Amino acid sequence: MTAKMAASIVEHGEDAFRKLFKFYKRRNPPPDFSDVLNFSKPCNDKVFACELNSISICEEDVSKAGLRPVKDWRAFGLHGYPGFIFISNPFLPGSQQYWVKQCLKIYPQKPNVCNLDMHMSSVETENIWEKSIDVIRRKGCGKREPKTLLEKLRWVTLGYHYDWNSKTYSPDHYTPFPKELHSLSHKVAAACGFPGFNAEAGILNYYRSDSSLGIHVDESELDHTRPLLSFSFGQTAVFLLGGTKREDRPTAMFMNSGDVMVMSGPSRLLYHAVPCIVPAPAGNVLPPCLGQRLETEAQDCDIIQSVSEEDWDVCSWYLQTSRVNVTVRQVLASGQTFPSSQASNLSTDSCEKSEEGTQKNKKRKSESGYERDT
Repeated sequence: MTAKMAASIVEHGEDAFRKLFKFYKRRNPPPDFSDVLNFSKPCNDKVFACELNSISICEEDVSKAGLRPVKDWRAFGLHGYPGFIFISNPFLPGSQQYWVKQCLKIYPQKPNVCNLDMHMSSVETENIWEKSIDVIRRKGCGKREPKTLLEKLRWVTLGYHYDWNSKTYSPDHYTPFPKELHSLSHKVAAACGFPGFNAEAGILNYYRSDSSLGIHVDESELDHTRPLLSFSFGQTAVFLLGGTKREDRPTAMFMNSGDVMVMSGPSRLLYHAVPCIVPAPAGNVLPPCLGQRLETEAQDCDIIQSVSEEDWDVCSWYLQTSRVNVTVRQVLASGQTFPSSQASNLSTDSCEKSEEGTQKNKKRKSESGYERDT
């Protein structure tokens, strides 16, 4: 079945989103990606160029966070999706390596929370990186080794830690949000017209080659007037952006390494999903942008610092078949506080997951706090 045939099937019906999700998720035969938008070379009448606020942030400040000058960013919107902004890799050459290292080595550390904490003791999940790197280096030599903790990582939460069972945030479940990620998010939000954005919660999803992100809406934050920011690193994925109802047919687009998405205004509460990770082209194990090193020596005042060759060897091995996505949210409006009685809401927010059998799913729900989207 071609993409055009799939489009005709899901144009109308009770659940157009799910049908397209399954189309791109299938493995045999592989899906046709010809209808997927590619913002690295946009040539579609749905796409239009966005003008960002390039005078709100000085070039030196964005450079310290590893970003190009805002005037050089390639930002796009989609007709029919007001408030949605797609920024095609605004990162300076070499700076993505720093953010990948943070996601794999630093952010999974305690006191942050990860899926492994659901079925392992805090002692066992301390220093996930250190407990994994020796085995990973041996794997690089072609030896068969068991899965490391790093390979078993599916999600990490930062700041206000999202509760996958109650689908809420709590003032009692909080650890300091990483300053460097706050700074990066603040600059991207300001460039997109949201000065004063306060990064209060983060969810990192770790996708293996067979992973997917179920159909959901991010609505657990108490303030929906602030944008949702999404940063992608590693292998390319297909992202589906739908409407306010599951009956709305979604638009498919590629998310490449370094791409940033901003969901604000009416697009803030749209259904979306990631049905698949796209297999890397033969001979190109890593996207070329990830092989770049910093062009200038980092200064002490810079957020971005050089990544050692030893650390990058582990990161690059991991990313050969994987992708990391970071979503950053502002939970509370300025001056707002959590309600005294934190009631459970009906968010359909979900985390990274892969299609597995029913029995495995029941076990995984108890371990990681989510159910497979069916």
